[in-house]
Amino acid sequence: MKKRIICTVINDLSYDQRMIRICETLVAAGYDVKLIGRIKKKSVALVPRSFQQYRIKCFFFSGKLFYLEYNIRLFFYLLFQKKDIINAVDLDTILPAYFNAIINKKIKLVYDAHEYFTELPEIVERPLTHKIWLWIERFSLPKIKNAYTVCQSIADIFKKEYHTHFEVIRNVPFRYEFNIINKKEKKIILYQGSLNDGRGIEQMIDAMEQIEGAELHLAGEGELSDYLREKTANSSAKNRIVFLGYLQPEELKKQTLQAYIGINLLENKGLNYYYSLANKTFDYIQALVPAINMDFPEYQNLNKAYKTSILIPNLDEKNIVDAIKLLLEDKKIYNQLVDNCRIAREEYVWEKERTKLINFYNTLK
Repeated sequence: MKKRIICTVINDLSYDQRMIRICETLVAAGYDVKLIGRIKKKSVALVPRSFQQYRIKCFFFSGKLFYLEYNIRLFFYLLFQKKDIINAVDLDTILPAYFNAIINKKIKLVYDAHEYFTELPEIVERPLTHKIWLWIERFSLPKIKNAYTVCQSIADIFKKEYHTHFEVIRNVPFRYEFNIINKKEKKIILYQGSLNDGRGIEQMIDAMEQIEGAELHLAGEGELSDYLREKTANSSAKNRIVFLGYLQPEELKKQTLQAYIGINLLENKGLNYYYSLANKTFDYIQALVPAINMDFPEYQNLNKAYKTSILIPNLDEKNIVDAIKLLLEDKKIYNQLVDNCRIAREEYVWEKERTKLINFYNTLK
């Protein structure tokens, strides 16, 4: 009989590329998988997948009451589901999973840390909120036997703080199948991800006023969506800034393949950003798109192995403008980064990384 894994997230399921990859991989490895998330006001119909999907409906949509309601609903939903393994993704779903595993000792609990949750800017900047999530982290992490995360820096922090070992399973894409000579009609500067605070999007919009011959495309939505659209409307570069909204994974891949430069800017507002290794980094590499990243530890390590991007120390507008102009104007440097991406893309692929994921689940403690 197949072992049943239930994976829990707090977001809509439609655009979560990492969880789609993980769930499909586990199904292919012989597990029965169900992914649980939440439904939002503007949620689109779910695309049928090889795994089951379920979205919880909540009365509240944000704030502390939302997190409380979702965790209570998730706890009771899990309680009445057949399961052998619960994979709690990030700290905001750990408690329902943990207490279900306490009630049924036969259940194995897995913690998947997509990020350093207690160091997110929106948490660090709110003392009471930070205190609550820090308590949850300190309560749960020392008790967890099976855990993995996206980069070595975060794994090292958790090991030092809680003596809990985390495997590293990087958030890399499947190999892109495309014509290596990919003609790009426009010089598109692409940002993919949430339109949230600390992502350098405001600074990019400002920088575009000094950039000629290129467009900025923003793929995603977030808490700053309305503000950024208003800011763009008042920019002299407004005709060269395009909001693409939420995109399904396949459509996002098409957009990435058409990009000339990839953007992954972060403000050092918390250790989560400082030690991040975003999935978009590897999407850009797969598509042979040189990127602009931050001069933070994981990107330094990546550039030491394969120099695929330009690193900048902070989000000063001049740094952003200089980096973009360098890639737009210096063909030699640009083509060298493309060549490096061509080498790196053979290493950073899910076809290799998924072996670690399958071995992890096959050897749970």
